[in-house]
Amino acid sequence: MALPIIEIGKVNTLKVLKQTEQGLYVGDDVEEILLPNKYIPEEARAGDMLDVFIYTDSEDRLIATTLTPKIQRDEFAYLKVKETTRFGAFLDWGLEKDLLVPFKEQLDKMYAGESYLVYMYLDDVTDRLVASSHLNKFLETEDIDLEEGESVEILIGEPTDIGYQCIVNDTYKGLVYKNEVFKAVQPGDRTMAYVKQVRPDKKIDLSLEPIGYESIEPNADKVMKQLRSNDGYLSLHDKSDPEAIKNSLQMSKKVFKKAIGALYKKRLIELEQDGIRLKK
Repeated sequence: MALPIIEIGKVNTLKVLKQTEQGLYVGDDVEEILLPNKYIPEEARAGDMLDVFIYTDSEDRLIATTLTPKIQRDEFAYLKVKETTRFGAFLDWGLEKDLLVPFKEQLDKMYAGESYLVYMYLDDVTDRLVASSHLNKFLETEDIDLEEGESVEILIGEPTDIGYQCIVNDTYKGLVYKNEVFKAVQPGDRTMAYVKQVRPDKKIDLSLEPIGYESIEPNADKVMKQLRSNDGYLSLHDKSDPEAIKNSLQMSKKVFKKAIGALYKKRLIELEQDGIRLKK
């Protein structure tokens, strides 16, 4: 069986070729790559197949590790700058050798201790892994293959005045509006979201909650769980302050009203003047 081509910047499944004082050599019929002793799994032997991440060391030699980096080639991640030098900014990506963002690849000047949303790629000229915060050139901005209500995976970026910029399915850029966020989120979080709309200007509006009718049942279930854990009563109703609803249930007042409407129609709750109560 032919072994796969070795891909720099990705996890490869490679054969253990031999053992030396420095560590194990893994690879194929063409390339031998050192896996240093400190990364060797117990009982690994020649002939075994190992999952290893391949990158280059400070002398541009291919090196293997069993550590899992925070980003792989052709992916986005939210990473912290460890230091800045005359070469650019160096990011902590979970490996001994830090990841370089050259000055030309910095959308805005980067500072040590700050975190940024970046994309990692293999530079064609130097054959080195580098990162960039010029995200648009790595994103699809014209052919948006998404439908309203579709569930997507998002990577949350830095907050703006109106919301959080997000990477959608590692392919598109989207936005979650701040006034529609009803649970704690942080830049760097990966979570599920839903497509509200793809606007004519190709911008994608997102929601952290299911869209339309599909949002009723999960949120109704959330209200029921809260009622059961609170002796069957909540001092929330359709006139309650939106912040009180958000703090108690992590949902908007509009969604809350839909949820209690669904529960009332099913005769699961009673509507009282100052709250809602589980029906006995």
